[in-house]
Amino acid sequence: MQAALPEAWSILENCLYRRFEFSDFVEAFSFMTSVSLVAEKANHHPDWRNVYNTVEIKLCTHDAGNSITEKDYELATTINAIFDEKN
Repeated sequence: MQAALPEAWSILENCLYRRFEFSDFVEAFSFMTSVSLVAEKANHHPDWRNVYNTVEIKLCTHDAGNSITEKDYELATTINAIFDEKN
């Protein structure tokens, strides 16, 4: 049984996916810095892309054959909390 998708996330290319938008590059990069600290602590790193004020994140577990696992759902939920904190 698959867990419910975290708010505002979808499935794209067998990964959890979300696009975040900020007022400028500094806010986007600050968000990425906060996410990187949590991801490093969890040893679960996102695939992401940043262009100016947007950040796109894809989460899948590489050592599980690039499948979506509980680690991805947990990190997506944490990323949502970080985003909510900053907005």
